Amino acid sequence: MTSRRPPPTIRAWRPPVAGVAEVFHARFTDHAYPAHTHNTWALMILEAGAVDFGLDRRRHGAADPAAVVLLPPGVPHDGRTVTPAGFRKKVLYLDTTVLPEHLTGRAVDAPIVADPLLRHRIHRLHAALGRPGEEFEAGSRLAFVAERLRFHLEASRPRTPGREAHRLAAGLRELLDARVREGLSLREAAAVLHAHPTHLIRCFKQTYGLPPHAYLTGRRVEHARRALLSGRRPAEVATSVGFHDQAHLTRHFTRHVGTTPARYATRT
Repeated sequence: MTSRRPPPTIRAWRPPVAGVAEVFHARFTDHAYPAHTHNTWALMILEAGAVDFGLDRRRHGAADPAAVVLLPPGVPHDGRTVTPAGFRKKVLYLDTTVLPEHLTGRAVDAPIVADPLLRHRIHRLHAALGRPGEEFEAGSRLAFVAERLRFHLEASRPRTPGREAHRLAAGLRELLDARVREGLSLREAAAVLHAHPTHLIRCFKQTYGLPPHAYLTGRRVEHARRALLSGRRPAEVATSVGFHDQAHLTRHFTRHVGTTPARYATRT
Protein backbone atom coordinates (compact mmCIF):
# COMPACT_ATOMS: atom_id res chain seq x y z
CA MET A 1 0.00 0.00 0.00
CA THR A 2 1.52 3.31 -1.05
CA SER A 3 1.03 6.44 1.01
CA ARG A 4 -0.41 9.46 -0.70
CA ARG A 5 1.74 12.55 -0.86
CA PRO A 6 0.21 15.68 0.64
CA PRO A 7 -1.37 18.11 -1.83
CA PRO A 8 0.50 21.25 -2.78
CA THR A 9 0.01 24.41 -0.75
CA ILE A 10 -0.01 27.65 -2.69
CA ARG A 11 -0.42 31.32 -1.83
CA ALA A 12 -0.32 33.95 -4.56
CA TRP A 13 -1.13 37.65 -4.63
CA ARG A 14 -0.36 40.88 -6.44
CA PRO A 15 0.93 43.50 -4.03
CA PRO A 16 0.47 47.25 -4.60
CA VAL A 17 4.21 47.69 -5.20
CA ALA A 18 5.41 48.95 -8.57
CA GLY A 19 7.50 46.39 -10.41
CA VAL A 20 6.11 43.30 -8.66
CA ALA A 21 3.61 41.53 -10.91
CA GLU A 22 3.01 38.61 -8.54
CA VAL A 23 4.19 36.99 -5.32
CA PHE A 24 4.01 33.18 -5.33
CA HIS A 25 4.68 30.91 -2.33
CA ALA A 26 4.34 27.16 -2.81
CA ARG A 27 5.18 23.74 -1.43
CA PHE A 28 5.22 20.83 -3.88
CA THR A 29 5.94 17.18 -3.12
CA ASP A 30 5.39 15.87 -6.65
CA HIS A 31 5.10 18.30 -9.51
CA ALA A 32 6.52 18.96 -12.96
CA TYR A 33 6.09 22.24 -14.80
CA PRO A 34 5.85 21.90 -18.59
CA ALA A 35 8.09 24.09 -20.72
CA HIS A 36 6.69 27.62 -20.74
CA THR A 37 7.71 31.28 -20.76
CA HIS A 38 6.85 34.41 -18.77
CA ASN A 39 6.83 38.03 -19.81
CA THR A 40 8.36 38.84 -16.42
CA TRP A 41 11.52 37.89 -14.55
CA ALA A 42 11.02 35.01 -12.09
CA LEU A 43 13.18 35.39 -8.98
CA MET A 44 13.09 32.28 -6.77
CA ILE A 45 14.51 31.27 -3.42
CA LEU A 46 14.21 27.77 -1.96
CA GLU A 47 13.24 27.30 1.65
CA ALA A 48 13.59 23.51 1.57
CA GLY A 49 14.26 20.69 -0.88
CA ALA A 50 15.67 20.70 -4.39
CA VAL A 51 14.53 21.63 -7.89
CA ASP A 52 15.67 20.47 -11.32
CA PHE A 53 14.91 22.88 -14.15
CA GLY A 54 15.69 23.39 -17.79
CA LEU A 55 16.41 26.82 -19.25
CA ASP A 56 17.04 27.35 -22.95
CA ARG A 57 17.76 23.62 -23.50
CA ARG A 58 20.24 23.37 -20.60
CA ARG A 59 19.46 21.62 -17.32
CA HIS A 60 20.28 22.98 -13.88
CA GLY A 61 19.82 21.80 -10.31
CA ALA A 62 19.15 24.03 -7.32
CA ALA A 63 19.39 22.63 -3.80
CA ASP A 64 21.47 25.17 -1.87
CA PRO A 65 19.16 27.20 0.42
CA ALA A 66 21.54 30.17 0.06
CA ALA A 67 21.20 30.16 -3.73
CA VAL A 68 18.93 32.39 -5.81
CA VAL A 69 17.41 31.38 -9.16
CA LEU A 70 16.71 34.07 -11.74
CA LEU A 71 14.75 33.11 -14.87
CA PRO A 72 14.56 35.81 -17.57
CA PRO A 73 11.45 36.79 -19.54
CA GLY A 74 10.70 35.16 -22.87
CA VAL A 75 13.05 32.18 -22.41
CA PRO A 76 11.47 28.67 -22.23
CA HIS A 77 11.98 26.82 -18.97
CA ASP A 78 10.48 23.96 -16.99
CA GLY A 79 10.88 22.59 -13.47
CA ARG A 80 10.28 19.48 -11.39
CA THR A 81 10.72 17.92 -7.98
CA VAL A 82 13.70 15.61 -7.60
CA THR A 83 13.22 14.06 -4.14
CA PRO A 84 10.19 12.51 -2.37
CA ALA A 85 10.18 15.43 0.07
CA GLY A 86 9.64 17.90 -2.78
CA PHE A 87 10.48 21.55 -2.20
CA ARG A 88 9.24 24.85 -0.77
CA LYS A 89 9.84 28.01 -2.73
CA LYS A 90 9.09 31.72 -2.83
CA VAL A 91 8.97 33.47 -6.18
CA LEU A 92 8.74 37.10 -7.21
CA TYR A 93 7.59 37.89 -10.75
CA LEU A 94 9.25 41.21 -11.58
CA ASP A 95 8.49 43.34 -14.61
CA THR A 96 11.09 44.89 -16.86
CA THR A 97 11.02 48.21 -15.01
CA VAL A 98 12.95 46.38 -12.26
CA LEU A 99 15.41 44.58 -14.56
CA PRO A 100 15.69 45.49 -18.26
CA GLU A 101 15.34 42.81 -20.92
CA HIS A 102 18.84 43.41 -22.30
CA LEU A 103 20.18 41.47 -19.28
CA THR A 104 18.40 38.30 -20.46
CA GLY A 105 21.46 36.74 -22.10
CA ARG A 106 23.59 36.96 -18.98
CA ALA A 107 20.80 35.48 -16.87
CA VAL A 108 20.48 32.54 -19.28
CA ASP A 109 24.21 31.87 -18.97
CA ALA A 110 24.11 31.84 -15.14
CA PRO A 111 20.58 31.48 -13.73
CA ILE A 112 21.76 30.30 -10.29
CA VAL A 113 23.37 32.95 -8.11
CA ALA A 114 25.19 31.90 -4.93
CA ASP A 115 24.97 35.09 -2.90
CA PRO A 116 23.88 35.01 0.78
CA LEU A 117 23.42 38.80 0.86
CA LEU A 118 21.07 38.71 -2.12
CA ARG A 119 19.23 35.75 -0.59
CA HIS A 120 18.80 37.70 2.67
CA ARG A 121 17.54 40.79 0.85
CA ILE A 122 14.96 38.73 -1.05
CA HIS A 123 13.81 37.08 2.19
CA ARG A 124 13.33 40.49 3.82
CA LEU A 125 11.45 41.71 0.75
CA HIS A 126 9.03 38.77 0.93
CA ALA A 127 8.43 39.55 4.61
CA ALA A 128 7.58 43.19 3.79
CA LEU A 129 5.32 42.17 0.90
CA GLY A 130 3.39 39.89 3.24
CA ARG A 131 2.47 42.74 5.61
CA PRO A 132 -0.32 45.04 4.40
CA GLY A 133 0.60 48.68 4.67
CA GLU A 134 4.36 48.23 4.26
CA GLU A 135 4.50 49.17 0.58
CA PHE A 136 7.10 51.92 1.09
CA GLU A 137 9.41 49.50 2.90
CA ALA A 138 8.80 46.82 0.25
CA GLY A 139 9.62 49.27 -2.54
CA SER A 140 12.86 50.19 -0.78
CA ARG A 141 13.84 46.56 -0.32
CA LEU A 142 12.98 45.79 -3.94
CA ALA A 143 15.36 48.54 -5.06
CA PHE A 144 18.22 46.93 -3.14
CA VAL A 145 17.38 43.49 -4.56
CA ALA A 146 17.46 44.92 -8.08
CA GLU A 147 20.75 46.67 -7.35
CA ARG A 148 22.33 43.41 -6.19
CA LEU A 149 21.06 41.53 -9.24
CA ARG A 150 22.59 44.18 -11.50
CA PHE A 151 25.85 43.76 -9.62
CA HIS A 152 25.87 40.12 -10.75
CA LEU A 153 24.50 40.63 -14.25
CA GLU A 154 26.43 43.69 -15.35
CA ALA A 155 29.01 44.36 -12.62
CA SER A 156 27.17 47.56 -11.67
CA ARG A 157 28.48 48.82 -8.33
CA PRO A 158 26.47 51.18 -6.10
CA ARG A 159 27.58 54.77 -5.60
CA THR A 160 28.84 55.93 -2.23
CA PRO A 161 27.06 59.03 -0.89
CA GLY A 162 29.15 62.16 -1.38
CA ARG A 163 28.67 65.85 -0.75
CA GLU A 164 25.15 65.66 -2.18
CA ALA A 165 24.00 63.31 0.60
CA HIS A 166 22.63 65.95 2.98
CA ARG A 167 20.79 67.81 0.23
CA LEU A 168 19.08 64.65 -1.06
CA ALA A 169 18.30 63.45 2.45
CA ALA A 170 16.75 66.78 3.40
CA GLY A 171 14.69 66.77 0.21
CA LEU A 172 13.36 63.30 0.91
CA ARG A 173 12.58 64.21 4.50
CA GLU A 174 10.54 67.19 3.30
CA LEU A 175 8.58 64.94 0.94
CA LEU A 176 7.87 62.44 3.72
CA ASP A 177 6.86 65.13 6.21
CA ALA A 178 4.45 66.60 3.66
CA ARG A 179 2.82 63.23 2.99
CA VAL A 180 2.77 61.41 6.31
CA ARG A 181 -0.78 60.19 5.83
CA GLU A 182 -0.80 59.56 2.07
CA GLY A 183 2.77 58.29 1.84
CA LEU A 184 4.61 58.02 -1.45
CA SER A 185 6.50 55.42 -3.39
CA LEU A 186 10.26 55.32 -3.57
CA ARG A 187 10.00 55.73 -7.34
CA GLU A 188 8.04 58.96 -6.90
CA ALA A 189 10.59 60.34 -4.48
CA ALA A 190 13.50 59.36 -6.72
CA ALA A 191 11.87 61.03 -9.72
CA VAL A 192 11.22 64.27 -7.82
CA LEU A 193 14.76 64.42 -6.44
CA HIS A 194 16.46 63.11 -9.60
CA ALA A 195 18.35 60.39 -7.74
CA HIS A 196 18.62 56.62 -8.01
CA PRO A 197 16.37 54.98 -5.37
CA THR A 198 19.10 53.07 -3.52
CA HIS A 199 21.42 56.08 -3.58
CA LEU A 200 18.62 58.17 -2.11
CA ILE A 201 18.10 55.67 0.70
CA ARG A 202 21.82 55.53 1.47
CA CYS A 203 22.01 59.32 1.61
CA PHE A 204 19.02 59.47 3.97
CA LYS A 205 20.40 56.80 6.30
CA GLN A 206 23.85 58.40 6.35
CA THR A 207 22.33 61.77 7.26
CA TYR A 208 19.58 60.78 9.71
CA GLY A 209 20.69 57.37 10.98
CA LEU A 210 17.68 55.33 9.82
CA PRO A 211 16.09 54.31 6.51
CA PRO A 212 13.27 56.42 5.05
CA HIS A 213 10.55 53.82 5.67
CA ALA A 214 11.46 53.70 9.38
CA TYR A 215 11.40 57.50 9.56
CA LEU A 216 7.92 57.61 7.99
CA THR A 217 6.61 54.99 10.40
CA GLY A 218 7.95 56.98 13.35
CA ARG A 219 6.23 60.13 12.12
CA ARG A 220 2.94 58.24 11.81
CA VAL A 221 3.29 56.91 15.34
CA GLU A 222 3.94 60.47 16.56
CA HIS A 223 0.76 61.68 14.87
CA ALA A 224 -1.16 58.74 16.32
CA ARG A 225 -0.06 59.57 19.87
CA ARG A 226 -1.43 63.09 19.56
CA ALA A 227 -4.71 61.87 18.09
CA LEU A 228 -5.18 59.21 20.77
CA LEU A 229 -4.54 61.71 23.57
CA SER A 230 -7.21 63.96 22.07
CA GLY A 231 -9.76 61.19 22.65
CA ARG A 232 -10.04 59.57 19.22
CA ARG A 233 -10.45 55.81 18.96
CA PRO A 234 -7.55 53.62 17.70
CA ALA A 235 -9.55 52.28 14.74
CA GLU A 236 -10.25 55.82 13.56
CA VAL A 237 -6.73 57.04 14.25
CA ALA A 238 -5.05 54.23 12.30
CA THR A 239 -6.16 55.21 8.81
CA SER A 240 -6.19 58.93 9.56
CA VAL A 241 -2.41 58.94 10.14
CA GLY A 242 -1.52 56.59 7.29
CA PHE A 243 -1.60 53.05 8.69
CA HIS A 244 -3.37 50.29 6.77
CA ASP A 245 -5.72 49.38 9.63
CA GLN A 246 -5.85 49.13 13.42
CA ALA A 247 -3.69 46.00 13.51
CA HIS A 248 -1.03 47.77 11.47
CA LEU A 249 -1.10 50.72 13.88
CA THR A 250 -0.98 48.42 16.92
CA ARG A 251 2.05 46.51 15.64
CA HIS A 252 4.16 49.61 15.08
CA PHE A 253 2.80 51.62 18.01
CA THR A 254 3.61 48.83 20.47
CA ARG A 255 7.13 48.50 19.09
CA HIS A 256 7.73 52.27 19.35
CA VAL A 257 5.89 53.15 22.57
CA GLY A 258 5.89 49.88 24.53
CA THR A 259 2.12 49.60 24.88
CA THR A 260 -0.92 49.26 22.64
CA PRO A 261 -2.83 52.29 21.35
CA ALA A 262 -5.86 51.36 23.45
CA ARG A 263 -3.88 51.19 26.70
CA TYR A 264 -1.91 54.32 25.85
CA ALA A 265 -5.07 56.37 25.61
CA THR A 266 -6.78 54.89 28.72
CA ARG A 267 -7.61 57.42 31.38
CA THR A 268 -7.01 56.38 35.00
